[in-house]
Amino acid sequence: MTIKVGDKIPSVTLMQATAEGPREITTDALFADKTVVLFGVPGAFTPTCSAKHLPGFVTQAAALHAKGVDTIACVAVNDAFVMGAWAKDQGISDEVVMLADGSAKLATALGLELDLTARGLGMRNQRFVLVAKEGVVTHVAVEAAGGFEVSKAEAVLAVL
Repeated sequence: MTIKVGDKIPSVTLMQATAEGPREITTDALFADKTVVLFGVPGAFTPTCSAKHLPGFVTQAAALHAKGVDTIACVAVNDAFVMGAWAKDQGISDEVVMLADGSAKLATALGLELDLTARGLGMRNQRFVLVAKEGVVTHVAVEAAGGFEVSKAEAVLAVL
């Protein structure tokens, strides 16, 4: 079942690339006592994700923070090393927390997994964005296949 407004963010352990190597981060810690924008992409280094989705949130980070967002996080079904390399490639410092969901546990728990095994890509995230306050979803938008409208940073700004 797909997560919806009013649902609590499921408790899952993700990985984050750090200078000291990959480290675990729980959704409980990430979402506790904060307003968080979490956007999910089908994969690091993919065309729309690299050219539009992630850069849009970097560009709009100050505007999102001005509207009360404490943390902006990107999640993909990739490993922490790939997410770290993608962050470096994109020039990400601390504007966006880059999260690795290598086994698609969060994607599955959110009901937002996308099975692309027939195309050789395995399990992925659907392209989505959600806003949660203190771990409770206040907004969620999932793109139609191939779409890029409802999950971009500007769309989130419009609903905050």
